[in-house]
Amino acid sequence: MPELPDIVVYQQALSSRVVGQPLERLRLASPFLLRSVTPPIREIDGRMVIGVRRLGKRLVLQFDPDLFLIIHLMIAGRLRWREKGKKIPGKLGLAAFDFPNGTLLFTEAGSKKRASMFLVKGEDALGEHDPGGLEPLEATFDSFRAALTRESHTLKRALTDPHLVSGIGNAYSDEILHAATLSPMKLTRSLSDRELRRLYDATRSTLQAWIDRLLADSSDRFPEEVTAFRAEMAVHGRYGKPCPACGTPIQRIVYASNEANYCPPCQTGGATRPITAPRAKLEASCSRIDRCRGC
Repeated sequence: MPELPDIVVYQQALSSRVVGQPLERLRLASPFLLRSVTPPIREIDGRMVIGVRRLGKRLVLQFDPDLFLIIHLMIAGRLRWREKGKKIPGKLGLAAFDFPNGTLLFTEAGSKKRASMFLVKGEDALGEHDPGGLEPLEATFDSFRAALTRESHTLKRALTDPHLVSGIGNAYSDEILHAATLSPMKLTRSLSDRELRRLYDATRSTLQAWIDRLLADSSDRFPEEVTAFRAEMAVHGRYGKPCPACGTPIQRIVYASNEANYCPPCQTGGATRPITAPRAKLEASCSRIDRCRGC
């Protein structure tokens, strides 16, 4: 799923192309994409785009005067910028936004169609789609600490909970925890102030570094290679490959449809065997969970 750095890059690419442009026509190829009824979607035809926002992992197109189109890409949704009037791809295409200067295609790979759009009117209605997590690049250390320690969760769960922290998912939580040299299974309320400060700094520096990297990679081009797996990542998607810090093979914890990737010496005190556990066990309040070698 595209996360905060990817959404920021999409946001900037769209802002430079569609802000100040009228949406001439929205073409819908999938009847399941639009999840709202009021206001009617045809209300945005011909209206000017006056802003592009990020709402957690969602993109928001603001139309004059107070209409907001919320785009949730979910896992496999992607955006493509093409010449004006481009045909919607047969198998992957969900929608097309026709502007005077080009067409924005909304596609989704895979058979499970989870991507969605909502059209709402007014800031209050838009706020109902905000999970409420704090913005990690704007949060103070005190607000970050308060959010993470409100309840006792594993760090992996806390960082990926949109009600606690906005915009972080599976990929960047792995990268943040590696940079902070903290176990994904460590409990939030067991963190010392020094560890919390390390996590706060790693969260901000990791996200900002990836925003800068992705913006530099895309340059003036529209971002096409949006993926959760990048060769430059330290641990995410690198199971069995050497840790860039110490050379130890990266391990992973698989639970439900998710996984946590980590370096044993750098993060968990040396545990080297892959751990497979149900979600309930990952949330267990075990004082030795950082040294766990398998449930």
